[in-house]
Amino acid sequence: MIAVDHTGFAVSSLDESIRFWTQALGFTLQRQSEMGGEFLRQVTGVDDPRVRTAIVEAPDGFVIELLQYSGGREHGAVPESAGAIGAAHLALAVKDIHIAIERVEAAGWKAKGGPQPIPGGPRKGTLVAYVAGPDRITIEFMQPPAE
Repeated sequence: MIAVDHTGFAVSSLDESIRFWTQALGFTLQRQSEMGGEFLRQVTGVDDPRVRTAIVEAPDGFVIELLQYSGGREHGAVPESAGAIGAAHLALAVKDIHIAIERVEAAGWKAKGGPQPIPGGPRKGTLVAYVAGPDRITIEFMQPPAE
């Protein structure tokens, strides 16, 4: 392994997801594309004729790929519980966790609980909270302690 390139999320609506990632989270839309056919099946193992994609980039350069498969929910959905086997989340560092939660809630996402300080260890005092969206994508906000 030489580097982490990007993280991808399958979404139900590419347009709504682009709006969320750019307007609520401050990512920048880099590009959109469409692909499909045998290439898509060989790479992903998904038997779906088309996928629309968008690349959004965080202020620090981290890249998220959003994928809207034409078959959508026919392929299933991730578990609702963050504790389910295979459940994943993306952690984002934020300046103000309360403002971050307000912004995503205004966009239709929901906090899974209130911000809590990490009680010990190297990240002691960091405020953390999970939020989840309509496609069951989970994001963890992390606000470092004041210095």
